[in-house]
Amino acid sequence: MTRVSRLALMIVSTSLVLGACRKKPEPAPQPSAPPAATPAPTRPASAPPAARDTMEEYRAKLAATRARLLETIYFEYDADELRDDAKTNLDAKITVLNANPGVKVRIAGHCDERGSDEYNIALGRRRAEAAKRYLTDRGVDASRIETSSFGRERPAVQGTTEEAWSRNRRDEFEIVAGGDQLRAP
Repeated sequence: MTRVSRLALMIVSTSLVLGACRKKPEPAPQPSAPPAATPAPTRPASAPPAARDTMEEYRAKLAATRARLLETIYFEYDADELRDDAKTNLDAKITVLNANPGVKVRIAGHCDERGSDEYNIALGRRRAEAAKRYLTDRGVDASRIETSSFGRERPAVQGTTEEAWSRNRRDEFEIVAGGDQLRAP
């Protein structure tokens, strides 16, 4: 019996020694509360929340957008190159056109009264095409832009002074489609 006792004692001792050396199991993770819905992004503390426009403010923005799109650009005498102010004007039109993909426009080139009818029709067309090229080179689809020329047939200002002539050397813009769906960018 001593033999059985010794064997039992040895097994119990070995178990205790090995059990003491073993790493303690990590506690099981506690169940947590279900995650809350992800909060909506917040604005920086410095920016007040955007208020909805009143109908009057909306109409004013829409009128300003329409005016920007229809604003006339002007040219130097006997030239079809775009002036810096014309490029700035066209850049503003690009913003409106990009925000309104259903809008189509017509650009009509005009000239002052000097020069022959044929020459002025050709110059007016070159002026309209220069504006169209500027817009299309910056991403506006060419199918949304028509061009025409009236030469000297439709002066904006009557007279034979440089002041009158400078107001007649122009491109005028007209909305031909999508104007009823126009929205401010």
